[in-house]
Order: sequence, then structure tokens, then C-alpha cells
Amino acid sequence: VQLQASGGGLVQAGGSLRLSCVASEGTFDSYTVSWFRQAPGKEREFVAALRTRTYYADSVKGRFTISRDNGKNTVNLQMNSLKPEDTAVYYCGVGRPITSTISRSSAYYRWGQGTLVTVSS
Repeated sequence: VQLQASGGGLVQAGGSLRLSCVASEGTFDSYTVSWFRQAPGKEREFVAALRTRTYYADSVKGRFTISRDNGKNTVNLQMNSLKPEDTAVYYCGVGRPITSTISRSSAYYRWGQGTLVTVSS
């Protein structure tokens, strides 16, 4: 499966963006789909994941929503109430992690190219 992430951009604090991750040469079936982000000088950190249920980092819980559009073979990340600290390159990834590793980037073995989100204050 190949992944293509899109939807990043520049937004003011308090605004919203929706990121999309489209799968090609395969589907999301049987995979856990995740979003991670990486800010300059920082490690890649978990944002959200979707399997039979959703998982969120505490920092985005209540503001971000991960969802799947089966008809379009797409997983979206709706980001509301954005903060400057949400600024990062966002990556979607797929893998088959066990629950205890779902927030570890090493548990995912296929990544999209990343899309930049910049939140201005």
C-alpha cells in the first residue's frame, strides 16, 4: 500500500484544517492507520490512530478527530481549535501494532510523505 497525505497549510490559532491520507496500490483493510507529527528539532510524536476504535494523544483529545471514508479509501484527520504548538509536519502511517505499541512510530512500516501544518498565533 502507498500513502499520500495532503491538506496541510497555514491557519490562525483557533482555526481548523482537515488532513487526508489516501491509500493506493492497496487498501486500509486490516491495517491500523495513524497520524504522527514532527516539529523542527523534535521527535516524531503520536497524534491519533484508527483501528476498530480510535486512539488520541492527550494533547489533541477533544480537538482532533480521525475517521475513515471507505468509499474513497481515505483516512481523515479533522483538526479544530488549532494551537501554535500543533505546528509540525504531519505523517500518516499504516501498520499492525498491538494495542500497547499503537502510539509508537516504530510500530508502523509504511508512511506518507508528510504535510506541513503551520498555526500562527
